[in-house]
Amino acid sequence: MKRIFSGIQPTGSVTLGNYIGAMKQFIDLQHEYDCFFCIVDQHAITVPQDRLELRKNIRSLAALYVAIGLDPEKNTIFIQSEVPAHAQAGWILQCISYIGELERMTQFKDKSAGKEGVSAGLLTYPPLMAADILLYNTDLVPVGEDQKQHLEITRDLAERFNKKYSDIFTIPDIRVPKVGARIMSLQEPGKKMSKSDPNKKATISILDDPKQIEKKIKSAVTDSEGIVRFDKENKAGVSNLLSIYSIFSKKSVEEIEAMYEGKGYGDFKAGLAEVILEEIMPIQERYRELLESKELDDILDRGAEKANAEANRMLRKIYNGMGLGRKR
Repeated sequence: MKRIFSGIQPTGSVTLGNYIGAMKQFIDLQHEYDCFFCIVDQHAITVPQDRLELRKNIRSLAALYVAIGLDPEKNTIFIQSEVPAHAQAGWILQCISYIGELERMTQFKDKSAGKEGVSAGLLTYPPLMAADILLYNTDLVPVGEDQKQHLEITRDLAERFNKKYSDIFTIPDIRVPKVGARIMSLQEPGKKMSKSDPNKKATISILDDPKQIEKKIKSAVTDSEGIVRFDKENKAGVSNLLSIYSIFSKKSVEEIEAMYEGKGYGDFKAGLAEVILEEIMPIQERYRELLESKELDDILDRGAEKANAEANRMLRKIYNGMGLGRKR
């Protein structure tokens, strides 16, 4: 069976963008692949974090992984920092990375722009992400559109290591969803929905209460035309809402357009809120059951044990391939 690895940072609330762009894919994929799902807390500290908030977010994200429908009997769910091989392999891959290629990464340029003190970890984020993936002989990585560049450098580093030292790494393929790979801000549909957006009306968290979700959908930017029609260039706000509606309702954009022919944005937004809540409310209920439970700790303990065994096996191959340590 082929293998999938994916990781999400435990920073802030998981938005609809995170859920659609990454997490929602996992539910179907778990039946076809051997899946490793990671809470990548070491990536989170490339920018300053409050330690208590970070720990709370780590547990919250772990509970969400299970609450969305991931079966812990089928999947390995674990926390990155509980598997030391990630940081160890990350250092090895830093040593075969070039400063120029790391400085060209869009995410580094965006996050470091205009700042005097920039963490070295922000620059070397891609080799650590590559280590996350390559430690598990990953065949496929499901990501949102914004992570494609990181997957490309992961492939480059794997090929570089295989060619220069030892042919041990599987070259992972990228899987981007055909619809909803990039969910946009509800208030500024020209930019991606982001959990770090200071405008709380711009994002929907999957842990928002029903009234908040309805209110945010109601206030989402549209246009003055009043016609529910997909046109990304001229009707960015409406097109973004149509994409979200299509994903949650499992209807095509054309079907939704037909449903709201002759109706206004008020009816359209009310329908959108309804289909979102229909899916989100059971997730929230299961999340609350799990959050402080022993069940969640047992899942994470089993996940860490399996991930450590897999990652350490590959780490030994990496060390042997580079000539590190003693031959045993």
